[in-house]
Amino acid sequence: MANVSSSNGLEKRPKLRFPGFDEPWQSTLLSSVFAKNTKKNTDGQITNVICNSAKQGLIPQREYFDKDIANSDNTSGYYIIEENDFVYNPRKSSDAPYGPISSYKYPDAGIVSPLYLCFRAKEKINPSFFEWYFRSSAWHRYVYMSGDSGARHDRVSIKDDVFFAMPISIPSAREQEHIASFLDMIDQRIDKQRALVDNLKKYKRGLLMYYFSEDNTRRWTNYLISQIGKVITGSTPPTNDRSNYDGNLLFCSPGDVGEQKYISSTEKRVSAKGFALGRPLPPKSIIVTCIGLIGKLGIAKTEMITNQQINALVVSEGFDYEFVYYAFENFFPEYRGKVSMQTLPILSKSEFEKLTIKIPDLDVQHKISSHLAAMDKRIEHTQQKLSVLCKQRKAFLQQLFI
Repeated sequence: MANVSSSNGLEKRPKLRFPGFDEPWQSTLLSSVFAKNTKKNTDGQITNVICNSAKQGLIPQREYFDKDIANSDNTSGYYIIEENDFVYNPRKSSDAPYGPISSYKYPDAGIVSPLYLCFRAKEKINPSFFEWYFRSSAWHRYVYMSGDSGARHDRVSIKDDVFFAMPISIPSAREQEHIASFLDMIDQRIDKQRALVDNLKKYKRGLLMYYFSEDNTRRWTNYLISQIGKVITGSTPPTNDRSNYDGNLLFCSPGDVGEQKYISSTEKRVSAKGFALGRPLPPKSIIVTCIGLIGKLGIAKTEMITNQQINALVVSEGFDYEFVYYAFENFFPEYRGKVSMQTLPILSKSEFEKLTIKIPDLDVQHKISSHLAAMDKRIEHTQQKLSVLCKQRKAFLQQLFI
């Protein structure tokens, strides 16, 4: 591939192209390639309701929700779609800021909500190329400039005729094939990497179940959390004194917990002045969310302050802090299930201190935590590769289309 000028003012070319392609792309309107599909399920014969997900594309409703949501008696107004039809869901999301446009890949006809806009090609096209085109941001500016003002903040509002008046640029059929095949291969690589991450996480869950099974823990000793270390509940600094927010300490809230094992970087910085804590948490403290979604976990990599929605355990000598973290990782899913029916589940400091976990001798703690930590590192490394691949795909989408 080579970088080229995107346009000379008259001819349109993408920033990145495959060798051997230099001719300008053809400018046309969406309406010259696609027509609106308005065929409805008036007789109710088709019951295969399809959802348009920003992440998963067009998939049967029963796969997306694990059950049928639409009532078969009220689908007469749904649109019928067939293989290689396109569907626009104007609902915005972080993955699709102007709503997802996806192609239907199933051989059996389906039906979609009348809230969606359905369209199909007027003649033979490369559906994979156009699916990638709509996964790019090449069409976003037009929708932004042409959409109706005053629309709901969570939904794009654009009239159908305005949508089909969208200008698009299309390369030759041969270049379309190159672009689509290249991006399809990247997608397949991403799918394999994501599957590897998922399988490693499943394997780790299996290890947790094995290590903390009743057969393995029956000879371990029961400890109250208060016997393992000091529990500290955080607090939020008063906002009426801005000097509380001019320090260099990390301020950890529940939103910072759960993605990474070690919490080392948040954008929030505060001072210890005025805190009920008296002093920041030391490194290696175990962070546990205690309001709402109880039991999201992390380990403080540096000194930090937490808010009142977090209980932190400063682990005493004689206990392996990483082992305690993994013991919590095994313990809290079941605990969450017991309190999930509460309106707002809360794990107070006193209740947290009274919880019990089983702990073996220190050398066994080290062996178990070392094995699980090695698995965590492998998962993290695999996730980093996945993140790089996704960023590369995003970059290609920005440069391969105009």
